[in-house]
Amino acid sequence: MVGADYAAFGPMSGARLGLGRAADKALLAKMDTDIDAEGTGLPAGSGTAAEGAVLYAQQCAMCHAADGRGMPPAFPRLLGRDAAAEGFTFADDPKLPHTIGNYWPYATTLFDYIKRAMPLTAPGSLSDAQVYALTAYLLAQDGVIAESLKLNAESLRAVKMPYVDRFVWSDEVGASR
Repeated sequence: MVGADYAAFGPMSGARLGLGRAADKALLAKMDTDIDAEGTGLPAGSGTAAEGAVLYAQQCAMCHAADGRGMPPAFPRLLGRDAAAEGFTFADDPKLPHTIGNYWPYATTLFDYIKRAMPLTAPGSLSDAQVYALTAYLLAQDGVIAESLKLNAESLRAVKMPYVDRFVWSDEVGASR
């Protein structure tokens, strides 16, 4: 929009464009979950890397590729801890990949992200067991957990991501880790 069009429908006009719909209270309640770094809010359920491999092929590979290397520029690389990143050098080199295993501080927040945002075509549609399975698969593929580990709320809270100690946290009011 330019000129008069923007003035007629801009943010201060109060005009409505007739787009969207009223928020669905049931959908909002389903999405109203909080899972923090310590795992507070993790739901019941469990999943294995083997179960996650099947789900990944069905739900994720179309965007992130069968090997998790992504489909740039739209879909990011998920897997592949880069040997060049050892020592956290990729923090200074934006060309090195920021994958789950080398640039994600908490496994619990990985679960939360998958639960809320994936798959792209139907965010929030995965069951808790499916999210545990996908999380287990991704973490196992990057060598963060053993492939045999069954993930649930307790075991997921115990996962220590490889570079968690390399992140610098803000001490601003309201900031937390």
